[in-house]
Amino acid sequence: VGSEMCIRDRSAGERMTWSLLDSLDETERRKVLSLARRRRFARGEVVFHESDPGNSMHLVDKGHFAVRITTPLGDVATLRIHGPGSYFGEMAVLSPAPRSASVVALGKAETLSLSESVVTDLRSQSAAVDRLLMEAMITEVRRLSGALVEALYLPAQKRVLRRLADLAETFGADAPGVSIPVTQEELAQLAGTTRPTANRLLRSSEDDGLLTIARGRIPTTNP
Repeated sequence: VGSEMCIRDRSAGERMTWSLLDSLDETERRKVLSLARRRRFARGEVVFHESDPGNSMHLVDKGHFAVRITTPLGDVATLRIHGPGSYFGEMAVLSPAPRSASVVALGKAETLSLSESVVTDLRSQSAAVDRLLMEAMITEVRRLSGALVEALYLPAQKRVLRRLADLAETFGADAPGVSIPVTQEELAQLAGTTRPTANRLLRSSEDDGLLTIARGRIPTTNP
C-alpha cells in the first residue's frame, strides 16, 4: 500500500470556475460550458492513454487526475497532478496529434469534455475563444520552461519542497480529512529525483520543523 497525503478536498456545493475561461464574457462562457460533455471517472480509470488520438480537452470539475508517461526504460512516471479548476488536453485540440502522456483519475472525478470539432467551431466563431486557447498554450510553454530550469539548476531539496507546496494548493491542504493517493514515489517523480533522495530530504525537513510525517502517509506541510 502506497503512502498517502491526508488533506481536505473542495467543499461540496462550491461553484467551480476555470481560470482558462476568465477572459470570456458571461455569454461566451455559458456557451462554451453548454457545449461540453460531462464525463465521470472511477478511481484508477484512464481518461486517455499515451499515444491515443488527441481529440478532446478536459476542464476538471471534481476530483484529481495524474499525468503519467512511460519512460525510455519502461517505467511509469508521474509528471503532474490536476485538481478542480484546472484543465488538460488543450494542446491536442490546437494541433491534433497523438497524446504525449496518459491521464488517470486518482479517485472519483468529473470533467467537462470539449471535443476537437466543438473547439474548432468555437474558435471560428469567437476571437476570444481562439485567443484564450493560444494563451493556454503559451502558459504551458512557460511552465515547462520553468520546470526545465528547476530540474537543471535547483537542488533536489528545493524541488521536493516546491512540489509539496504545489500538492498542498492542488488538494486544498488547509485541514485534515481526505486521504489523497500521492505516494512518496510519485512525489519523487514530480520533483525529478529518486525515492531514497526524496525520503531523506523529507526526514531532514521534518527534523527542521518544516513539515510533519504521519505513519503510512506522505508528509503534509505545517500551517
